Amino acid sequence: MKKISIVIPAHNEDGNVALVHERIRDVFSGLENYHYEVIFVNDGSRDNTQQRLEELSQQFEEVKYIEFSRNFGHQPAVKAGMDNANGNAVISMDGDLQHPPELIPEMIRKWEEGYDIVFTIRTYPKEISFFKRKTSDFFYKILSGLSDVNLTKGGGSDFRLMDANAVEVMRTFNEDDLFLRGLTSWMGFRQVGIDFKADARLSGKSSYNFKKMLTFAFTGITAFSVKPLYLAAYLGFLFSAISIVGYGAYVIHSFIAKTEISGWASLIMTIVFFGGLQLIIMGIMGIYLGKIFKQVKDRPNYIIKNKNF
Repeated sequence: MKKISIVIPAHNEDGNVALVHERIRDVFSGLENYHYEVIFVNDGSRDNTQQRLEELSQQFEEVKYIEFSRNFGHQPAVKAGMDNANGNAVISMDGDLQHPPELIPEMIRKWEEGYDIVFTIRTYPKEISFFKRKTSDFFYKILSGLSDVNLTKGGGSDFRLMDANAVEVMRTFNEDDLFLRGLTSWMGFRQVGIDFKADARLSGKSSYNFKKMLTFAFTGITAFSVKPLYLAAYLGFLFSAISIVGYGAYVIHSFIAKTEISGWASLIMTIVFFGGLQLIIMGIMGIYLGKIFKQVKDRPNYIIKNKNF
């Protein structure tokens, strides 16, 4: 029998962990020739998530848990689960039931057809806000345009199946700012996508606010490309040329027309404009410099406080 490991990050999901496990059990009850383990990664939850996981693990031998020493983030939690999984294939999914476990048989079928990575292409239900849908689509357009990875629209979900060989490669990565969606695309292997409709969150409130989405976007872009640095240089050349041509023409016209050049308003506008532009360019450079600073310290992506296997 082949073993399927299911990795589920959990941050304040005490109302969902038992339900997602129940639905996974129902799915595997109809699958022959497969046994499974469910690895919950408690990412520094402040509610009763850890207590629920311990209770589940006592009732069901397939339930495993990893408890972080603090909140390290969603991507390190997925990586920790992969690092500790030993299945022939590993499925990562969220614990809020927006990723339907009923899609697992289809993912396994594609894997058995010879695909090493089966990713999912997400569409949102009407319950999901218009802002959430549009910002998600915009993020993938920007990421594809500014980085060296090409993510399918809606294909950036962390709901995916990876063959054990692909997982073994993923374990070798030791990047500080993990962006697993991009790494999965960058790795290659034989990949295929399947469509699914994201369900509404069943319980609790998402902690993935706009600030975290924006940070995640910067992480994805700067992890796979130096194009923003080139963009900053191009902007510098462009606006320098505009200033030379524009203000040069103004000075020449004023000289010929013998009009007074007071210069105060234009000088202030120029200083403000180019001051802001310089800060943007320095900010882009600072992001890359900060990533180098964090990487060279070579700290672990996560710290495990406790686990039951």
